[in-house]
Amino acid sequence: MKQRIIWNLLLLLCAAPAKADEGMWLPSLIGARMADMQAKGLKLSADDIYSINRACLKDAIVQFDGGCTAELISDKGLLLTNHHCGLDYIQAHSTETHDYLKNGFWAANPGEELPCKGLRVRFLMHMTDVTAQALKGVTARMTGTERTVRINKNKAAILKAETKEPGTQASIESLYYGNRFYLFVYRVFDDVRLVGAPPSAIGKFGGDTDNWIWPRHTGDFSLFRIYAGKDNQPAEYAPGNVAYRPKTSLRISLKGFRENDFTFIYGVPGRTSEYLYSEAVRYIVESGNPAKIRLRDIRLRIMKAGMENDVATRIKYTAKQAAVANAWKKWQGELKGLTRLKTVEKKQALETQFAAWAAGKPEYDTLLPRFAEYYSNWKVYAAVRDYQTEAFNAIEIIRYAAAFAPLAGKSDTPDTTLIRRLRTHTADFFKDYAPAIDRQTCEALLTEYLRHVPAAFIPPALNDAHRHSGSVAALCDTLYARTLFTSREAVEQLLRQTKSERTRTLLHDPLFALYRQCDNFYKEAVEEPYRALQARIDALYRDYLRGLMAFQPHRDFYPDANATLRIAYGKVAGYTPVNAVYYLPQSTIEGIMEKDNPDIYDYNIPQRLRDIVAARDYGRWAGHGTVPVAFIATNHTTGGNSGSPVLNGNGELIGLNFDRTWESTMSDVEYDPAICRNIAVDIRYVLFVIDKVAGADYLLHEMNFAL
Repeated sequence: MKQRIIWNLLLLLCAAPAKADEGMWLPSLIGARMADMQAKGLKLSADDIYSINRACLKDAIVQFDGGCTAELISDKGLLLTNHHCGLDYIQAHSTETHDYLKNGFWAANPGEELPCKGLRVRFLMHMTDVTAQALKGVTARMTGTERTVRINKNKAAILKAETKEPGTQASIESLYYGNRFYLFVYRVFDDVRLVGAPPSAIGKFGGDTDNWIWPRHTGDFSLFRIYAGKDNQPAEYAPGNVAYRPKTSLRISLKGFRENDFTFIYGVPGRTSEYLYSEAVRYIVESGNPAKIRLRDIRLRIMKAGMENDVATRIKYTAKQAAVANAWKKWQGELKGLTRLKTVEKKQALETQFAAWAAGKPEYDTLLPRFAEYYSNWKVYAAVRDYQTEAFNAIEIIRYAAAFAPLAGKSDTPDTTLIRRLRTHTADFFKDYAPAIDRQTCEALLTEYLRHVPAAFIPPALNDAHRHSGSVAALCDTLYARTLFTSREAVEQLLRQTKSERTRTLLHDPLFALYRQCDNFYKEAVEEPYRALQARIDALYRDYLRGLMAFQPHRDFYPDANATLRIAYGKVAGYTPVNAVYYLPQSTIEGIMEKDNPDIYDYNIPQRLRDIVAARDYGRWAGHGTVPVAFIATNHTTGGNSGSPVLNGNGELIGLNFDRTWESTMSDVEYDPAICRNIAVDIRYVLFVIDKVAGADYLLHEMNFAL
């Protein structure tokens, strides 16, 4: 009965009219939002968006490489996603001779499309509410551990009963902090090939300077193709595989849009935390983000110096540098936004009101005092975890050595399998490794680690090694000079040894020994108590969110993002970032020319683009005498939405989501409708680059254009 009441409440909340363009909604429940979406401009039905009985929009959307979104734009498996989502694979195929990062890549025919080892995409086949089954046997008297054990047992039974077709995956995810559970079943394809990518001066135009910034002029797109067996089913890579024939693909609109036109996004957002307790937000603002920003700033300065001085190093570190810089800049915007919005104070005010409502209600009246108690201890461990992640484990050679830990201990994986994986990992590691950059990074980050981590949480082995060497610089010199992990030949020799010889070699390697001792200490002194506290906190959130729903019956409560398929909707809209400034919602090709600078790598556009603009040879991609490049809208997005299609009211593709504005990166914690904007590359600019700049107009012939 209790679960039925909770679910009825959730359905009521989902059906409540939205106050703003906020929320990431489950496709299977999108029917509850249809009245609001249609009132704002949607022309589709719920079944057009999500159905298990016929082809619908969900069948054109994939999760790309585990962390982005992509969409099908032809009936031959052609995928469109962001340039930065495909960057690892563009970089993996690049050499000094064939620098696809700098010059771009376009396959003239299917035979030239490049296999991407390790890249997989997955389609959602269906999602099903399994709350009743997941919570079967769970009682209010259970401890947190007992509850978790019971739910995990129930989830295992559900997954075991799920039909195991070849090429499918299934997972059960919790929503609303464990108040609901959903089964997600996916079809997975492992043969995905690179079809085309613009030069980085288009795909990454503006680099880190423009990242998270509006106005934006970045052609952030790349093209891949899904391949399948001759039966159109998932298959491992084989030269004889054929282009996948999808159930449906997106139609492309060339009509453009106007400000205030309806838009929606269909993608796989990663993580949001909209219902955090005030002290959790305070930690982000006062401790977590400032420390992480400072540590990444150090890494970026070292990378930049190395990349500027050597072409080979630039190629090796392009993807790494982009990954480090992305979160670094995002955290700065998030910090600024949470401070501007006074989010901590707002949370505290809500909690005061909730406490008054909860008084005398045994299920809720102790929640806030327990939050305060747990978070006072949690933040100590959280700070150490941040330094462990952003300083100690951010050193490349330490992360690499960590992969060999199973060879020196007990492992469920067969020894031959481990060796095969490590040989592959070794080839990948040394292909993109610059010892000089890593050595500088090691010294800088260990200095910060020893300076800021409380003495009680510094591993004795690191303290001893530091004292013995006399300085961090001397310690790093010793480690890099004596470890085998800086030499590919030495590592390959290790992998040829017998099991007992490998173990002995590893345990006597100074860097591996230091990593192992530090890791064991960290797990016991930090990770275990942190996880125990986090489990208690998560249990409180489950009750707290249920209490908030009862306390605020007219508020829209959407589930936090958790890397499952979602829909967000809003409108094309400009915004005012500061007093007396209004940003228009559309950028154009003239803005590219204003930024063009041959002396700056990230702004040095291809000469071909300069010539086209000079001749105004825009073809059918022009609108009002120019070429639209990017636009902003009020759709609620986060990491994972990169590559998501931006659709108009007819469900037609008008753009490709790739970013948020810097002022709105706090939307993972608090969404502000006045200022939160997602950034998308206009589909007309994508097609303009494919046609006019790349000369790959043959790809246009397989795309589906709206009439």
